[in-house]
Amino acid sequence: MKKPARPAEPSAGAAPPTAAASAPPARKKTQLPETTEGFPWPSNHEIKKESNPFTERDWRMWLYAWSGLIVRFTIILGAAFTIYQYLGNREQSRVQRTLELVELWEKQEYQDAQRAVKQRLSELNEQYASLLGANPSEKELAVYYDRIGLEAMTASGGTMPLTEFSGQFDRVVYFLNRVAFCVEGNICSQRIADEYFRDYAASFWQYFAGYIAKQRKAGASSYAQPIEEYLKGS
Repeated sequence: MKKPARPAEPSAGAAPPTAAASAPPARKKTQLPETTEGFPWPSNHEIKKESNPFTERDWRMWLYAWSGLIVRFTIILGAAFTIYQYLGNREQSRVQRTLELVELWEKQEYQDAQRAVKQRLSELNEQYASLLGANPSEKELAVYYDRIGLEAMTASGGTMPLTEFSGQFDRVVYFLNRVAFCVEGNICSQRIADEYFRDYAASFWQYFAGYIAKQRKAGASSYAQPIEEYLKGS
């Protein structure tokens, strides 16, 4: 019996087949074209026209739209009324503060201070009346008032002792400063304050502006400054 034949062995010079030789060649990747559009254009069929709730036939939508509008108008009107009421209360508060100053001005201590200043100026006006001519100029009047005011703040300026008069004078300056602070700070009503105090403050400043300037040069740089600013205001 014959033996089966052996399969032929590969020769030493032949190389075994590799995976690279057996695999098909790789395809090149296709690069997509670049675009600048992030999103596609919307289709006209996708745009829906919004309905107007005020013209809806459905009474529920119509009622909802008009009730919402009424609520908005109510809120706006309420806010406007609140602002108006706040401003009215604020003005009323300013008037009240001004009337409190009027009551304070009419108290005995301030009435005595007013009388002391008025009496001293009246005595000096009688004493120096001959210094003014029949028709003095504004410059001559300014010099005259300065002289009267400076003389009033000396020991020979009146019958009241200077120390006592200085106390009354300081009380008037304090009060007028307080009025000026209240008006400039918008705490008091300027209209009412002007009606009660502006004429007196202007007359007081007319006589004692020279003395006040002298005090400022002596070191009291802000002496009676609020009164001056109040009179410069409208």
